[in-house]
Amino acid sequence: MSLRLSRPAVRGLGSAIKSSRISSRSAALLVPSTFTSAFSTASTQRAAAAGHLRLPDDYVPPTQPPSARPVDTRKSQLLRTYTSMLRSTPLMLIFQHNNLTAIEWAAIRRELTLALSNVPVPEGAPDITSKIHLQVVRTRIFDVALKTVEFFDPSTVEPTTATTATGTKVPATYNHDLSKHAWKAVKEATKNQEAVEKTVYGQLAPLLVGPVAILTLPSVSPAHLGAALSVLAPSPPAFPAPSRKKNPGYYDLTCQSGLQKLLLVGGRIEGKAFDYDGIKWVGGIENGIEGLRAQLVHMLQSAGMGLTSVLEGAGKSLWLTMESRKSVLEEEQNPKKEGEGEEEKKE
Repeated sequence: MSLRLSRPAVRGLGSAIKSSRISSRSAALLVPSTFTSAFSTASTQRAAAAGHLRLPDDYVPPTQPPSARPVDTRKSQLLRTYTSMLRSTPLMLIFQHNNLTAIEWAAIRRELTLALSNVPVPEGAPDITSKIHLQVVRTRIFDVALKTVEFFDPSTVEPTTATTATGTKVPATYNHDLSKHAWKAVKEATKNQEAVEKTVYGQLAPLLVGPVAILTLPSVSPAHLGAALSVLAPSPPAFPAPSRKKNPGYYDLTCQSGLQKLLLVGGRIEGKAFDYDGIKWVGGIENGIEGLRAQLVHMLQSAGMGLTSVLEGAGKSLWLTMESRKSVLEEEQNPKKEGEGEEEKKE
């Protein structure tokens, strides 16, 4: 049986609830008078702190300098990679390829690595075999990178000022390859087409057509260049292809199919453009750079010896001429009498 409350008890409970509501309302009316000032003070402090933490409107992050191109795209990163490679690579060969497959590229790189590993390393010189790479490039982006390296000099950019996170001004130089200075320099230089054709870029630009691959060497090593030419572009007798007995993998159908689609069109050595004959001349230098230095020393010595002999010959001929003239003059000044000559003969 459920419990029932009497009427007086219900009335008492209702009055208690009503009184509690009144007390809560009065408490709510009393709260703003005590906590409003504290709440407003905290809000003011938070706003002031937020104002102190706010970055200046002209703040430039040091890791994200102003750029003329979007820096977060793959094209921009490839452009920076290519410009860095062009500035740091003294020897580069340019190939045109006819869409080689991944298996064909793997076979060609395998044979190239094998040929380069057989090149003897001079005593005291580092081994550059592991730093020689054959890679495919994006032709259009590589063309822009070549123009940037050719026509933009970062040292000519004048320094400016940048705002730090604290609002102070510090000196800064925005001379990276994606900057507005680089873009303007390339644009101004390419206006005169006749002047562009006389530059290294003008000589290499006609070669950058279609699919392009490049072979990069970290130093000018004629020995390694000759080994690479014997695999990628053999031309006997200077650069014969490896023999079948010594290197049977070179004559694999996959490797030969890839080599037939690969064509050497030119190169860039020490910032100069070279054609196929010039590349073969560099690769044919005996004993590498040391051999070239020896040839230069021999040429200078031969020229010096030739000049010395010419100067000595002129001096000797002049001395003989003067001596003969001296003897003639002495005979004319002191002629001998005929009688004295006969007496001398009798005696």
